[in-house]
Amino acid sequence: MLSAIARRLAHPLLLLGVLCTAVATLHFRWAPDRVSPLFLIAVIGYLAALERVIPYRAEWHPSRRELGWYSVYFVLSMVGGALAQGLVSALVEVLGPAHPALPFAVEIPLALLVGSLGDYLVHRWSHRNRWLWRLHGVHHVPDKVNVANNGVNHFLDVFVAQSVVQLSLALIGFSPDSVFVVGIFVLAQGYFVHANIDVRIGRLGHILAGPELHRLHHSTDLAEAGHYASDLSLWDHVFGSFTWRPGRAPKAVGLTDPAAFPATGELGATLLHPVRRAKTTEQSV
Repeated sequence: MLSAIARRLAHPLLLLGVLCTAVATLHFRWAPDRVSPLFLIAVIGYLAALERVIPYRAEWHPSRRELGWYSVYFVLSMVGGALAQGLVSALVEVLGPAHPALPFAVEIPLALLVGSLGDYLVHRWSHRNRWLWRLHGVHHVPDKVNVANNGVNHFLDVFVAQSVVQLSLALIGFSPDSVFVVGIFVLAQGYFVHANIDVRIGRLGHILAGPELHRLHHSTDLAEAGHYASDLSLWDHVFGSFTWRPGRAPKAVGLTDPAAFPATGELGATLLHPVRRAKTTEQSV
């Protein structure tokens, strides 16, 4: 009974949390740079609890050793994000428009569309460009998908992706408030699609990404490993990378050639991987 309720309410409650956080922050004029980290912690805690209540695959739960390494990568990912935010803030001071160009009610959906499109394009390019893949492929090393290893990234991969998306939003002229609202939605969706939870969002998956879709992105079968969008899956439809159908699930996740990248626990080798000579040309599609 509890499991059935959790499956049905998992995503609606997450989206409700996004809405309540956005409304409260804007109404009470809380500092977004303080709200965002607290919201992130809440999202991770919520989804980690659901992974125990309604797991998709019990064997995908992280071990204590894996959790230790995942925590290190999470911190490095936060560093990459902070560097990107610093760069964007500095450039916007010089290049950004003085005032938002659009009404706030129009900004939110438009900022979401623009930001998600930018994220989709950067993500897909990271699978096609040899150098960017050597950064982004770090995220695909684990042979399981769960909320904890969503933070397993090369910090430069996070820096590049967030810089492009945030800068495009800021330079177009979206207000900081709209960027904040879109940002916490994207954050929640990013962790939701990575969660090891047995949740199906049905036809909504053709608009919003869900765990069923994103697991295919991590599939070792490159023929089904599309789904570059972690928020609006409609871009996968637009650009022909939507491969999911009801009941379709990956047999295995990770790299098709595990030797192409250092293991997650080899932190030094992972950080230096982009500047070392490639042993293979293996890439996702």
